[in-house]
Formats: sequence, C-alpha cells, structure tokens
Amino acid sequence: MADESASPSVAPAIPQALTAAPGYQVRRLYQAYLAVWVRAVDATLTGPQFAVLTAVDAAPGSDQRSMASAVALDTSTMADVARRLENRGLLVRRPDTADGRRKLLYLTDEGERTLRDAHDRARRLDERLLQPYDAGQRADLMHLLTSLAEHWESLAEDS
Repeated sequence: MADESASPSVAPAIPQALTAAPGYQVRRLYQAYLAVWVRAVDATLTGPQFAVLTAVDAAPGSDQRSMASAVALDTSTMADVARRLENRGLLVRRPDTADGRRKLLYLTDEGERTLRDAHDRARRLDERLLQPYDAGQRADLMHLLTSLAEHWESLAEDS
C-alpha cells in the first residue's frame, strides 16, 4: 500500500455527472453567494432576514404566513427568522386583532435603518455579481433564473 502522506493532497476533478447537473451548479452559486454576502453586505444579517425586512418594508402589517410565501420561506423557517429579527429589535410581531393566532409584522426604526444600510450594500453586490454581463444579458439572465425558480417550485409543490 502506498504512503498517502508522502504526496500532496490534490482535489479530484469534478465528475462530469455533477458539472452537467443544474442542481449542482445552483448549489455552487448559492455557496459562493453566501460567502460573498457575509463580506460585502452584512456578517450578521442573513439573506433570508434581509428578504423578510425588505418584504415587511414593502407591505407593513402583513401577516407572517403571507410574508413567508412572498420571500420563499416555509412557515416554520419564517417564524424562526421573524423571532430572530424581533429579538434583535429590527421587527415587531403584533397579534391580529381579528385573529390572535396571526402575527402582523412591522419594522422598528432600527429595522428601517438596518435595511436601508444593507440595501445599498446588497445592490452594490448585485452589480458585482452581474458585472460580466451587459444590461440586455442581465435582463435575459434574470428572466431565465426567475423562470427556472418558478418551474422548480412547481415541481416541489407537485411532489
């Protein structure tokens, strides 16, 4: 048996079966996005938290379940994200007067400041991420990504 410690560690080539798989490429994109987000946008505000703050800012007083759908989170993840944002003083959850089980979401003043600051950095990151493409290509790419996301979501609903 050869002594494995004698040779330097070399990463194996990525199998073609993986590089040809759309899910693998999406995972690579997402992993890279998460790493860049932490450095470029906010080390403590996650992408899902940013999405929730953005959606609440756009529709204050909406219920937690509707917000979950709007930002593509399942209801249990949404509850956890909202609770974390509330604990940080960025969001308040108020019971609906008509149905106490429903939680209505509102940004705090600190939540508005945090969102405003993160929003500017997120838009700069978007520019960096799409930098290799001209305006027309960006529009095409976003159309394709949106279409693909909608298709994959429909497949997930069917399963």
